[in-house]
Amino acid sequence: MPSSASSSVTVLDVPWSDPRASALRDSLDAEMSIRYGIGERSPEMAAIAEKAFFIDPATMIETVLLLVPAEDGAGDGAGDSVDDGVPVATASLRDLNGVLEVKRVIVAAEHRGRGLSRMLMAAIEERARRRGAGRLILQTGDQQPEAVALYESLGYVPIPVYEPYTLITRSLCFEKSLP
Repeated sequence: MPSSASSSVTVLDVPWSDPRASALRDSLDAEMSIRYGIGERSPEMAAIAEKAFFIDPATMIETVLLLVPAEDGAGDGAGDSVDDGVPVATASLRDLNGVLEVKRVIVAAEHRGRGLSRMLMAAIEERARRRGAGRLILQTGDQQPEAVALYESLGYVPIPVYEPYTLITRSLCFEKSLP
């Protein structure tokens, strides 16, 4: 898969099913469960949320994975490949009825505060441009002030909540025009 490296961070294009990206998404799910008290939802709200947040893998058109070198310095370089390294961040693009939506943005907690989220978003925006997108949309929630601050600092502006999130009362939606 195509990749690039910048200041010891490797940017990989991987399939949605890549186990490293999947593990990061699982950590995001665990974090969001705590932030939003998901275990405390009524059965009706749980069903609404499950439907709204369902992702058909066939609609996932790009997934980016960031890797950093292992901190223990293990390995002598022999046999190292572009896929070597510790997975620390991922984001994806979904084709949502002809509009590209940024999905499942996560930087591992122990690697936050290093500018990786900006690198990740730049990579995903570049992939959207390559696909001819003039804008991106995304959904986040009111219990994710760090995400909201990031998106606003990158030029995303609030928009009305769009489908499939209209029944998720804590949703915040944004868009960004791509030059």
